[in-house]
Amino acid sequence: MRAAVFSDVHGNLVALDAVLAAADRRHVDELWIVGDLVALGPQPAETVRRLMGLRRAQIVRGNTDRYVTTGDLSDAVPSLDTARTPDESRTLVATIAAHAWTRGCVTVAGGYDWLAHLPLEIRVVLPDGTRALLVHASPGSDDGPGVTDDMIDEDLAADGWTRADADLIFVGHTHRPLDRTVDSTRIVNVGSVSLPATAEPAAMWTLLDATEAGYRIERCFAPYDLDAVAQALDDARHPSDAYLRARLLAAK
Repeated sequence: MRAAVFSDVHGNLVALDAVLAAADRRHVDELWIVGDLVALGPQPAETVRRLMGLRRAQIVRGNTDRYVTTGDLSDAVPSLDTARTPDESRTLVATIAAHAWTRGCVTVAGGYDWLAHLPLEIRVVLPDGTRALLVHASPGSDDGPGVTDDMIDEDLAADGWTRADADLIFVGHTHRPLDRTVDSTRIVNVGSVSLPATAEPAAMWTLLDATEAGYRIERCFAPYDLDAVAQALDDARHPSDAYLRARLLAAK
């Protein structure tokens, strides 16, 4: 079996379609998508429709998906009475506006219930018996610090990464690719399709090639048209346009 594993689409249909086309060229059997699907991008309605129409897809929710469907941004933004700089205040307002706008778009597109009922985790057994776990941030959580290069093995073990009944864990959340093994648990952060946290402007995804003899993982990139994303922002009349433009089009 072959699976394309990716995360953090963030309502960027242009980038999502680039990944889907690249995965199709690699003849994947399944799509494994680990959250943050629609918020903070110009095309949440189009994105949720595309995702709902995918066949052979395993999809879990991310923290921003939960924010969109519940309206609870307490984990995303500080209390309103917290002292902040003008730039922090503008970011706070932009974040709140973006999630509210996204909720309306997803609802009108008929995707609210689908998004609200996505699971926190999905488990898959590979042909060789490897137990794979799909989750957005960390075992049992769609939020929090996730996993980063500067975390030591002892802290990751204490946080439950090695007690998740999984041999292979796919996550996203931080937008930073990573591949490390703690004890006997391999942790793979697949990076992000959109809103890159690295200097690489292309959408990131991971190819999993699994047989009864074992599995192989390959990090892949799908270039996409930043001008088309800019046009989508213009067309959307997004309430947080300036905030998103700076993050989505940083490589232009």
